[in-house]
Amino acid sequence: MLDDILRILRLRAGMGRQTVAWPDGPVRLPERYRGRPAVDPSRCTDGCAACAEACPAGAILDAGKSTMRVDLGRCTFCPACEEACPAGAIAFGKDYRLAARTREELVVSGDAPLLAAALDERARRLFGRSLRLRQVSAGGCNGCEAELNASGNVQFDSSRFGVQFVASPRHADGLVVTGPVTEGMRLALLKTWEATPAPRLVVAVGACACSGGPFRGSPPQHDGLPGVPELSVDLWIPGCPPHPITFLDGLLRLLGRLEGGELRVETTGVVDR
Repeated sequence: MLDDILRILRLRAGMGRQTVAWPDGPVRLPERYRGRPAVDPSRCTDGCAACAEACPAGAILDAGKSTMRVDLGRCTFCPACEEACPAGAIAFGKDYRLAARTREELVVSGDAPLLAAALDERARRLFGRSLRLRQVSAGGCNGCEAELNASGNVQFDSSRFGVQFVASPRHADGLVVTGPVTEGMRLALLKTWEATPAPRLVVAVGACACSGGPFRGSPPQHDGLPGVPELSVDLWIPGCPPHPITFLDGLLRLLGRLEGGELRVETTGVVDR
């Protein structure tokens, strides 16, 4: 037994520090990671809509025009548009800063990062420097849910920022909602909201919660939180699914604990996170 304990301790000591240094240092991202796309309409050939035709989510707006934009709320961050564009007008980068305060801000062009604005001073005083959140999976596939779970593991360690998930909405500062809000989950979501004490936040996580994702337009669901007018969303975090650091970056900016900031990325050959 003692030998086993010593072996485990030696193994753990050899692993060193596992938690990412972010925000004081770089984030370790796999080479295949796709973050915010840079959109350059000046490269487009007038009338070319190859990117929009290839996009499975209908996220490319005004393809081939000077007003071309990408709706990150719909985008599943697949490379189909980038691969289809003959002029390179769309290129995915490594920028994980994707959260926005309004749904409209997720419709982007150019290459400027998305830096979510902080709550007003009064709200920041009320919530303090930490958040207790109740997660509601409103018909999600468990991709976003898995990444939210990963945000609390040893690599990302959301607890060091005071961000924790709780079992009861009565103990929460707000809700984190994933999924397209299926008809079967709509009432459960609203009841969970009603049980959360004011003041309270709503955070939409993932393409499904932001727009319905690949299920957009399907009758058994509400196209995400835009289809639930009873809830006012304070933070929109796109992705399919979003990276744990994208989630944490959005929350810390919402609390006013991150402002501006240099993009710090360390690309690795590791396939998984």
